[in-house]
Amino acid sequence: MKFAAKPTLSHQLPQPDTSGSQHGLVRLLQSAREELTSATREARGGIKSLEHFSGHVDALIGQIYLDLRVRPSVPWAIIALGGYGRRHLCLHSDIDLLIVFDGAIRDTEEQSLKSLLHPLWDLKLQIGHQVRELSELSRVERDNPEFLLAALDARFLAGEDVVFESFRDLCNRSGTEWSAQALDSLLQLIEQRHTQFNKTIYQLEPDIKEAPGALRDVTAIRSIAALADLNLRRGLTSDIERLDEAEDLLLRLRSILHLESGRNLNVLSYVLQEKAAELFGCPGSRSYQQAEALMSAYFHHARTISRLLDASVMAIRSPYVAVTTELIGKNLELTPDGIRFVDTARAALQPRTWLQAFQTAVDRNLPVSEEALSCIERHCYRYSPEEFFPTEEEQHQFLRFLHPRIGLYARLSDMHNCGLLGRMFPEFHKIYCRVIRDFYHKFTVDEHTLLTIQNLESLCVQKNKARERFATVFRELHSPDLLVLALLFHDVGKWKADSHAEESVRMVLGPLTRLQLPRDAIRTVKFLIRNHLQMSRVAFRRDTEDPEVVRQFANLVGTESNLQMLCLMTLVDIEAVNPDTLTPWKEELLWRLYVDTYNHLTRGYGDEIINREEANLTQLQAKRPTDISESELSAFLEGLPQRYLQLVEGETVFRHVRLARNIHSAEVHCFLEETGNVWELSIITLDKPHLFSDICEVLSYFGMDILRGQAMTSPSGFVLDIFQLTDQGASFRLNDQATSQFSQLLEDVIANRTDLRAALRAKEQKLVRRQGRNLVSTVVHFDNDHSPRYTIVEIITENTKGLLYRISRVISEQHCDIDLVLISTEGHEAVDVFHITKSPFKLTEVEQLELRNKLQEALEN
Repeated sequence: MKFAAKPTLSHQLPQPDTSGSQHGLVRLLQSAREELTSATREARGGIKSLEHFSGHVDALIGQIYLDLRVRPSVPWAIIALGGYGRRHLCLHSDIDLLIVFDGAIRDTEEQSLKSLLHPLWDLKLQIGHQVRELSELSRVERDNPEFLLAALDARFLAGEDVVFESFRDLCNRSGTEWSAQALDSLLQLIEQRHTQFNKTIYQLEPDIKEAPGALRDVTAIRSIAALADLNLRRGLTSDIERLDEAEDLLLRLRSILHLESGRNLNVLSYVLQEKAAELFGCPGSRSYQQAEALMSAYFHHARTISRLLDASVMAIRSPYVAVTTELIGKNLELTPDGIRFVDTARAALQPRTWLQAFQTAVDRNLPVSEEALSCIERHCYRYSPEEFFPTEEEQHQFLRFLHPRIGLYARLSDMHNCGLLGRMFPEFHKIYCRVIRDFYHKFTVDEHTLLTIQNLESLCVQKNKARERFATVFRELHSPDLLVLALLFHDVGKWKADSHAEESVRMVLGPLTRLQLPRDAIRTVKFLIRNHLQMSRVAFRRDTEDPEVVRQFANLVGTESNLQMLCLMTLVDIEAVNPDTLTPWKEELLWRLYVDTYNHLTRGYGDEIINREEANLTQLQAKRPTDISESELSAFLEGLPQRYLQLVEGETVFRHVRLARNIHSAEVHCFLEETGNVWELSIITLDKPHLFSDICEVLSYFGMDILRGQAMTSPSGFVLDIFQLTDQGASFRLNDQATSQFSQLLEDVIANRTDLRAALRAKEQKLVRRQGRNLVSTVVHFDNDHSPRYTIVEIITENTKGLLYRISRVISEQHCDIDLVLISTEGHEAVDVFHITKSPFKLTEVEQLELRNKLQEALEN
């Protein structure tokens, strides 16, 4: 792939100061930096500005060369390498130099080097220099891949040009041993570098030099083209201009980062995204909206770079040769590159036939050739959405194509990248490279959408043991194509800042009309899109052991089929948000809700209070250990909510019975057990004011993160609190005495012998200073309808250490009782849901208002 040579400067660079004084060098460098700084402040620090700045540095080095006090006794050449060789110097870039001597390096040559480098060091420039004798370069430096690649951008600065030409003949010509080794090293370094970034361009705070789709990949594309002597083919011609455009934007961004940070910084952090967006004048009335617009453009260009790099690597790994093709359909043939059109001129005039290429590719588990994709990309803009689905045949074919199986995600991604998906469905094009800057979603909206379909694909794999239970649900679906269709459009409403679910329902009406779906299928797709957030909200923010919660959710889904599809949609949607979002804990909560709701739809749900005659209580008595009597077990269980028996295993029930024995008012009995990635803490004590808050206070002091907390009070007066925790600091795992220390400290806090509040406040203040301004506004919402017994308080606020303690303390100080806590964290945002009562009723509107004010005061100060 041969790219056009970089353009030469058409303007005249300033002449060097012939006085040769250090003062003249300082003035020249200062003038160059001021010029680049001025351009950068107008977001113009791209290719042209950096070439001009590099030219100033060339002049500076030329000045020093002319004024050398000592000249070498052998011919030499001063050569620019790497980014300097490409004329891409930013304000604080390293200046990489190679000095080559055509002869032995002796004292005179050493003195010449010092005369060259000392003035540069005196200017406080970051100089990276390497020195070689020309004869040494006859051997390939296999153990120095960075030098091999930097040498590809070598550019003559000063000295004898014959030495530079000899260097180029040895190290820069294609087809030499150097170029072959450089190509191998380049491919290895690309793989290593991409692995460091999880091989994705979707970095929330991208390193615009090192990350996939960033500047090093641009250089890699040009280097591969030079080393492999590739010719442009397979429809990549149009990408050359896009590559130059992408490179220019990335360089402008890099210039801004250097200017704002005052150093060689290449990470586009959230704060610097806002600053860069301001300098570019991005659209949006608020800084975060401007940053979203900027990052949308960034990801658009990163995709272009990534796609072209993949094509370049594929081209050298499977070189183009004339082979026999196989005719496999109307105007389709099978080639080593994949599925392509036999007659591209005919294909260009028949847009309704394009989908067949992707259908065939999925059926045969093959790619669509780059040539076919380029043909579609060149011509798809000429056709309206209706021209892709003129008859029922094409409409039905698209639904058949959406049937989930391995390869569907890849082919949909191809359709999206070449522009076909956006032309078929302009509604989907609305979210092209759309960035929602919530510090929670890792991907652009369109990529997130396609990843949900990839996650659904994974359920087709027989070896997926971890998801077997969900895979069983998947295999029972009657119309999985409707689930994929709903996933494809579930987030298109995010093109607006308003409630996106209802907007997505409105926008999907166009595609559903064009596809002529039956009325019941339309109803299903609309239901899934409208409610695609509901199951996760119930599973993670409501007490799913409460029969009323399950009953209301069952009323929402209505049918087993809706439940199955909504469950799978929720699973794959959460997993596509961020690789770390769907924890085993959340997956288990989702599965519990599915099973309970399925049971409700098919067999009904049990009573709220434990009944002595119910089957599971009879089974518990049958398994009762000898040290626990039948009457003791019955007395312990009497009056506890039914969800207790669903929440814990039989052995845990027996352990709780033992913990409750002979407990006195000042005692706290604890048991801590690790199960998988989660610790379960059981606490039994007699009811006291602020009890739940006191427990949270001690847990916060120990550095534990609380996933879920439940408080249950028996008629006999004891309180059973059960917490699921994560121990990020390994406080309990590494300390055998931690349980007894925790129990003793908790007793001291409950008995008011110890007050930890001052220590916790000091920790919070340190965290606030470290984190800076809040990224999440506090919202407090009350719900008196969802549960027959409790007022549900949902609090959305900044996620900080000790948050649950601070919230529970305020609730306790308002004389409210906490029965259940559900904790969910989404990036910087914490969503904590409390089920509370007050003596022992739901809160009145006046009480809700007073509690809201107290909570906001505590969380916002």
